[in-house]
Amino acid sequence: MIYELNRNDFYKCQTLVIKQGPLEVKAVINGVNPGRIFVDNYISPSSGIVWLGNNDGFLFIGDEENENFNSELNHFIDRVIVPEAKQAQLNWFEGIGYHQKWNKTIERIFTHRQLQKWNQRVYILEEENYSYNNEPILDQGYRLLKLTNKFYENSDNTIKNIDFLHSQISSSWSTPKSFFEKGLGYCIIYNNQIVSLCYSVFVIENIHCVAIETKEDFQERKLAQKVAHHYIKECFKKGILPYWDCMEENKPSIRIAENIGFTNLFNYQGYYFSFEKNK
Repeated sequence: MIYELNRNDFYKCQTLVIKQGPLEVKAVINGVNPGRIFVDNYISPSSGIVWLGNNDGFLFIGDEENENFNSELNHFIDRVIVPEAKQAQLNWFEGIGYHQKWNKTIERIFTHRQLQKWNQRVYILEEENYSYNNEPILDQGYRLLKLTNKFYENSDNTIKNIDFLHSQISSSWSTPKSFFEKGLGYCIIYNNQIVSLCYSVFVIENIHCVAIETKEDFQERKLAQKVAHHYIKECFKKGILPYWDCMEENKPSIRIAENIGFTNLFNYQGYYFSFEKNK
């Protein structure tokens, strides 16, 4: 059987993520960011799946050779995950092993599901490596602002697309209050609209995972790089270590990270399959 853990019992999974792996898992287990956890044993888990609260994937944790757990996975996904995922308008299962030993297990278990894979890169930025001289200058008409609770509430309706900010924050944080207590962010405004945004998407202790979103019509103007610089400088003021996680094929994201001074910490592999092709 596979059981869903109560949020108060997430701490039971802390021993399953001792090794280096994606930051998001620990952020959910520690109760900082929302998510759900499914395990083989709700008293003393050996293996589990973490469903990220922003619906950005499922991460396999613990013992990759636990056959009691592994043999239940396909049935569990079809019976529990697929119906709920479709309600959330998700069409793909995206799975990641917290450590590399999970890769072979994932490939074996889901071999019948037309499994495909991608590569992910993780970067961190130590203050001594920060390339502050690479910060671009904003063109006239753009304003850079720190995200605050007052800005978020937008009580005077100054920002026309405040829902863009609300949707980004709510996808990874339980409440705006939680974000403003534990995270930070900056945005760039043009004609009273948010056109670029950089904020903490996951947090564990003093490590903040960076998320950057730029409106399509405003891309390739170095806005993401500009807003990232301000975010990073704020991180260093507060003793925070910036953490950058992006797909290997996302060359613009990698270029921004490396131009700023981020160094590649580790890489990992992700797998995906369509729900529609695996009925």
